[in-house]
Amino acid sequence: MFCCLRAVRSLKLSAEHPQLKIPQSHMLVLELCLEKILLQCILQSRTLSGADAINALRPFYFAVHPDFFGQHPKEREVNENSLKRLNGYLENLQKPGFRSFKPTPLTFYVREREPNSSNVQESFSASGFRAVSFTLHTRDLLSTVLDILNSCSLSTEHVQSLNVNSQPHKEAKSTVNRPIKWDKTYYSFTGFKDPEEELEQAQRVETTLMWQRSWGIAHRCSQLHSLGRLVQQRPEVLKNVKGRTVVFTDRSGMSAAGHIMLGTMDVHHHWTKIFERLPNYYKLQKRLLFLEDRISQLLGGIQVIYVEELQPLLTLEEYYETLDSFYNKLRDSRLPFHPRSLRGLQMILESDRYAPSLHEFGHFMIPTVCDPATLQWFIFAKAQEARENLKRKEEMMISEKELIDTSTEKFSLDRLYKEPSVSSAQMIDCCKRLLEESLPYLQGMHLCISHFYSVLHDGDLCIPWNWKN
Repeated sequence: MFCCLRAVRSLKLSAEHPQLKIPQSHMLVLELCLEKILLQCILQSRTLSGADAINALRPFYFAVHPDFFGQHPKEREVNENSLKRLNGYLENLQKPGFRSFKPTPLTFYVREREPNSSNVQESFSASGFRAVSFTLHTRDLLSTVLDILNSCSLSTEHVQSLNVNSQPHKEAKSTVNRPIKWDKTYYSFTGFKDPEEELEQAQRVETTLMWQRSWGIAHRCSQLHSLGRLVQQRPEVLKNVKGRTVVFTDRSGMSAAGHIMLGTMDVHHHWTKIFERLPNYYKLQKRLLFLEDRISQLLGGIQVIYVEELQPLLTLEEYYETLDSFYNKLRDSRLPFHPRSLRGLQMILESDRYAPSLHEFGHFMIPTVCDPATLQWFIFAKAQEARENLKRKEEMMISEKELIDTSTEKFSLDRLYKEPSVSSAQMIDCCKRLLEESLPYLQGMHLCISHFYSVLHDGDLCIPWNWKN
């Protein structure tokens, strides 16, 4: 910065005092230094957020991502290792107060085959991919992003359209956030028609969104809009959501199945509290799994499961209390089950039943208040039947899937599905009867097998599983 001031002062003196003759070569050097230093000052005054950096590097990620090198293990390994070092470098740039930066040499095999006019070292591997080597020594995200894109001969024009934080004049108008319009030529090698859509699909793999009820598309869009607004206001609260399932339902918390529940009637404050409490929920979930394992050991290896379609919606805390109460009763009774004698069988705990029963799918339905002696007798008496039901369930699920696929293909349906309350046996019977009919008007439709006739807000057609002609 002081060098910049000296250059400005020299130029000013030359202009105000013509008698001070500064050589033309010195003037040219001063102008070049001034231009370079001013550009550096401008770049350093603009900061890029972590999310903006990821958006700006999308062309780079599409060009070097290891998933595209499945048949080329050497190039895949090089890109994986370099991406790990790059991610570590980017993370360090975002740490407050972090000043110890070491030059980081990186090598990537790039799928793009455009000629490179930059000064970075590059060669071609035996498989034809372009190898690009460069060293990072920048100290801010914006300079790092530009350095990476330039080194790989990728356009940097879209970086200018990002909402980069700067220190504008008070009179200046704030720029409007606009979606980035990518040059499609950069993604021609991927074969994707819409890179934005592909990225959204990849994100959905990591975090799954579900709805407890069959709400219409307008209702769902409203809920997604609310969640998106929360992400913009408090992005840090979502750091523990990755890889989890988020369910929009009637109450907030964590379900017995380990899903994050967001009550549709709750305000953002309640959702934020749930996200902040996720680490505590995860600790309780580990204790719950340990408790299920202890119950299994006491009952000869039978597996304790929770099936949302068959049980009332319970929070993690409620289900833990149920398990804990049942475990204490079993531990005190000391039932004489032979270790691992019941492996392969399953059971569900229910608090609204008083007598044990066996479900058609082969799992035991055990009341939490069941007498230990009655429990022991019932399991011993029904164990063989339970194994037969489980085997029949597996066969039935295979048959159900085959019939759904056949029906979808025959009627050219866009989607064929059932409500959770419809059993596999009912779905199989329904599909078999549908295949006997000629229904050309179903082409392109979404058909839901339910217990009644209706049309959902999304346009899905619902018919009962035991429909009549």
